[in-house]
Amino acid sequence: MKSHEVLKQVIEEVGAKRVAADLKVSNSLVYKWCQEPSDDPADERSGTRNPLDRVVALLASTGDRRPIEWLCTQAGGFFVVPLEPRESEVDERYVDHTRSLLAEFSELLQVMSDSITHENRIDEAEAAEIRTQWQRLQGYGESFVRACEAGRFDPRHDRRSGGQKAGS
Repeated sequence: MKSHEVLKQVIEEVGAKRVAADLKVSNSLVYKWCQEPSDDPADERSGTRNPLDRVVALLASTGDRRPIEWLCTQAGGFFVVPLEPRESEVDERYVDHTRSLLAEFSELLQVMSDSITHENRIDEAEAAEIRTQWQRLQGYGESFVRACEAGRFDPRHDRRSGGQKAGS
């Protein structure tokens, strides 16, 4: 889905006038954010670059995900970076690696439990380590799901062409 389509759906639910008033911008600007922009002056489309496009442009310019991570935090979540395996690793070894990560996470949960039981607390350094391990595990989980969706574990799937093998 394109950014202007996402904004159109979101803004239609609360109304462009309310969004414009809350953001202290004109109604017409909010309406333009919901239309497809064009860089070609001869093009009839009247949309303009919207805030989502600008965040993507900031990411492209800086190569730094921190603004997106900050936005995710503001929305009550966080950004998960899928840890993409090399094509040669997408086989049983990848599944074994994922199993070992789950075992590591299980051990981390045990450490957390022991810490709470014995010390009755988890300090900042321990919490930071738990967060790091949790995000790493989620990254591997996301990459595993993407590999499944791409058919990398389906022997009938031809990875080179991105589709099914002939005769399937």
